[in-house]
Amino acid sequence: MKLTADFHTHTPYSHGKGTVLENAVRAKELGLLSVGITDHGFSHRCFPLKHKDLPALIRDCREAEEKTGIRVLVGMESNIRGVSGLCDLTEEDYEHFDLFLAGIHIIIRYEHFSDRKIGWGNWMRKKLHMKPSPSIVRETTRAYINAVEKNPVDILTHLGYQCAVDAAEVAKCCRDRGTYIELNSKKEHLTDEELSAVAATGVRFLIDSDAHTADRVGDTLRVEEQLARVGIPLGQIDNIDGRMPVFRFAEYKKHM
Repeated sequence: MKLTADFHTHTPYSHGKGTVLENAVRAKELGLLSVGITDHGFSHRCFPLKHKDLPALIRDCREAEEKTGIRVLVGMESNIRGVSGLCDLTEEDYEHFDLFLAGIHIIIRYEHFSDRKIGWGNWMRKKLHMKPSPSIVRETTRAYINAVEKNPVDILTHLGYQCAVDAAEVAKCCRDRGTYIELNSKKEHLTDEELSAVAATGVRFLIDSDAHTADRVGDTLRVEEQLARVGIPLGQIDNIDGRMPVFRFAEYKKHM
């Protein structure tokens, strides 16, 4: 198994350490065809990509692309801000981006006060080793599904990380809408049992490093170890062995 592209990496535009160029150079060294620069969305309270930095980010990506000869995608790891599925990458900014990732994070500006349950509520239950209530599972699942149904999300990041969710139900929605589920090589997110159930839906996967330093770009070790335990078909993964995904965000923008 050889990675073709890594679509989830961070830079100092949020809280990564490697610059755009350093991430791209590392991707080039590994023989990747493309790398996504996907810093945290505007509503993150500690490490957001700032609107004022967008021109510099775009310039850095285009210059890195020229210098390395690989495709460097301007992306965002957008925050799902509530059960409604609201994301902080909105249509007014679509023109600036090539790639739309979305995930649940904790320290963000939630749409409503009650939406903290999908972030802080889940996190507290994990920390206290409490069994998640049916309602929090239901609402977290609904947040993911609404995000995919209401936004042209390319990739859901680290599904189930620090939150309780019906992963298979989310996967069915992703399958039907053309959104990829990420196999994240930085964070433990789907259990082996959840991954097996998710794969059984027929959803498509991508492997990403979620690199916060340039040396981790292209890292797949954690995912490879899980795949060795859970025998999902490698043909279901669309960024390995020369394959490249077809992203719905790019298709959506053609018709704006």
